[in-house]
Amino acid sequence: MKLVSYNIQYGFGADGRYDLERIAAVVAGADVIALQEVERNWRRTGEDDQPEILGRLLPDHHWVYGPAFDLDASFRHAGGRLVNRRRQFGTMLLSRLPIVWSRLHLLPMRRMVRPLNTQNAALECLIRTPWGPVRFVSLHLAHVGAEERLEQIDFLLARHRRAALEGGPWSGEDDEPHRDWTQGETEPEAPLAAILMGDFNSEPGSAEYRRIVGEQPYHAGARYVDGFVDAAVAAGFPADSFHSHVRTVAGRVEKRRLDYCFVGALIADRVRSFRVDNDVIASDHHPVIVDIDLDRPAA
Repeated sequence: MKLVSYNIQYGFGADGRYDLERIAAVVAGADVIALQEVERNWRRTGEDDQPEILGRLLPDHHWVYGPAFDLDASFRHAGGRLVNRRRQFGTMLLSRLPIVWSRLHLLPMRRMVRPLNTQNAALECLIRTPWGPVRFVSLHLAHVGAEERLEQIDFLLARHRRAALEGGPWSGEDDEPHRDWTQGETEPEAPLAAILMGDFNSEPGSAEYRRIVGEQPYHAGARYVDGFVDAAVAAGFPADSFHSHVRTVAGRVEKRRLDYCFVGALIADRVRSFRVDNDVIASDHHPVIVDIDLDRPAA
């Protein structure tokens, strides 16, 4: 399976051009696509419904959108009729296979004096791959401070470790079949196997990175069953071999790796390749591309 994670900067490329078709063309070949900075009804993007547009541009994919925040964008027509509309900003996940269930996690946030800070979220989706059920998470961590990101990571890891105990959107035996709660389906899975994809706003070796993959263990290659592995490392590369974002500060060009795919330890050995496409200019970030063998059942 081919996975892509891409912060699309609400459709604006490094060249300043707004073009969702260009975004769709970049990710179209993937089986699972995690997008960040996707919005609805903002003036800067012509009040486009970006999830709906991207869904139309990628017709072979199921999709779910999770708004990190939601603001009023309602208006009245000339005749006085109220049109209820929301202005939203968040993350999206698309999949060739059905998305069995999803849930949105609002991440811990700190109120700022300056600069501007925004609510962030993680969109968790269950996909039944040929290997077995896997939870895929499209997320965007805070861009301001490491302290806030560490709180967000701790929140995500705690939710991850509770997955099997917490279950999916419903559990237990349906004792009111006449209400058709389950529509005849069995209890949906909530496995420990998971893949985190997104903009983590932190670099390899940072406190945030180490919080996810763990400190250097005494036994090289040791993995806890509920832990995560950087897909780049699983593919055989040093963590700092890639960059996914370029900026110029005080006349100096900085190439940073901010975007990742972290694969649960249970399936990390199935990562086959990892790369970042630095030639793409459809956003200010570059897409992270991972090939992972989830196309055959577990042994």
